[in-house]
Amino acid sequence: MIQEEGSSSAPSSSLEFLPWMQLSPGLGSPYLWLRDLKSEDRGLFLFRLIYTCTNHVASGSIKNADTGLEFISHLAAPDGDQVQRIATYFSEALAYRMVKHLPGVYKALNSTKILSISEELLVQKLFFDLCPFLKLAYVITNQAIVEAMEGEKIVHIIDLNSFEPAQWIDLLQTFSRRPEGPPHLKITGIHERREVLEQMAAHLIEEAEKLEMPFQFNPVVSKLENLDIESLGVKTGEALAVSSVLQLHYLLASDDDLLDRNSPAVSKNLQKVVHMKPRTLEEWIKVDMMNAYMPSPDSALSPPSLSASPKMGSFLTALRNLSPKVMVVTEQESNLSGSNLMDRVTEALKFYGALFDCLESTVSRTSIDRQKVEKMLFGEEIKNIIACEGVERKERHEKLEKWIHRLELAGFGRVAFSYHGMLLAKRLLYDGYNIKDENGCLVICWHDMPLFSVSAWRFRRYD
Repeated sequence: MIQEEGSSSAPSSSLEFLPWMQLSPGLGSPYLWLRDLKSEDRGLFLFRLIYTCTNHVASGSIKNADTGLEFISHLAAPDGDQVQRIATYFSEALAYRMVKHLPGVYKALNSTKILSISEELLVQKLFFDLCPFLKLAYVITNQAIVEAMEGEKIVHIIDLNSFEPAQWIDLLQTFSRRPEGPPHLKITGIHERREVLEQMAAHLIEEAEKLEMPFQFNPVVSKLENLDIESLGVKTGEALAVSSVLQLHYLLASDDDLLDRNSPAVSKNLQKVVHMKPRTLEEWIKVDMMNAYMPSPDSALSPPSLSASPKMGSFLTALRNLSPKVMVVTEQESNLSGSNLMDRVTEALKFYGALFDCLESTVSRTSIDRQKVEKMLFGEEIKNIIACEGVERKERHEKLEKWIHRLELAGFGRVAFSYHGMLLAKRLLYDGYNIKDENGCLVICWHDMPLFSVSAWRFRRYD
């Protein structure tokens, strides 16, 4: 099905044949016709190659997977169109999954890839600037807080990921214009890096002094899964609000690790591994196949339970027991928490494909800032989703319906967003983006593709 050298295009049947073809190094030199593929055919070819490679990686067919990745390398490009770009990072993620069982190789490849504090803040700032999602989430969150805190004199906000001062600077300014005067505002910022919190404190204290507002910043250096609720310093008489922007799903990794350890099947396999001789890479990947095709116990069809997610359940219950007047939760609107590798790749292609398409429509292909967001943010998330398992797999996105069920089980009641809040958010929208109301919650979309959900909650008294 591969044309001879000098041919200007690939036969159309080759695209149809690809999902079933046995990739082999003996195919010769097919790359000339690959370069001449039309954009539409190239995109289709790349997607099918990714699916084919995923099957080969999961089944332990290393040679076929390697050949598939070589095909992709001749078509993908980090500075090409959106499909070429996304294929670059999916192929990289599949390659990392293959070498993850060689600890020395994996560590060597990752030794210089940990983002510095400045790089982490930069890439988040670039995402904030290039896409409206975080801006929209912040505006919606702030308006819900302002409305819930009407008439309150002491307001305490818990920020579960305190790194972006823009959100709270805007809130300070809004509170300063309140007819009855600003409240005494206290923000407890949580982040695992002290330097990030120090920068946050400096920005917010400076703004509060300009506005002559009473303000206090309480830094808490901690990962979310290790957070001590007592360290939040919630006091009687404070009107409490909680802001969680793209954070709660990280707790699912801790739950998955705990469940895996307690699983009889996993314990039995671990005992076998201890007594086995060292495995080759191919043997490790064949063992990995069991995880790749294992049906997910947390599928989109089964509602979550607090007993199945003990870490998440205890965390949400602890927050509920603080009696917040409002808690606003923003999460990715995608089903990426399951254990089945092919399902994750399929869902991730939809979700990140839409994000890459957003940037393709609004930012130049030659933009260095765009390349940084795609590589340092999207690319790293894709790698975590595909290459990692167990507690290392942090990116476990879930859809709104599951968050609603989980939060209601923890004792929260939904709070509808106001019409005014919707109007404020819609002013930030530009071509291609829209917001939908879904059961009193908001879903931010790229065209008709839901990408992020925002929901508001308050503690509900138990009967």
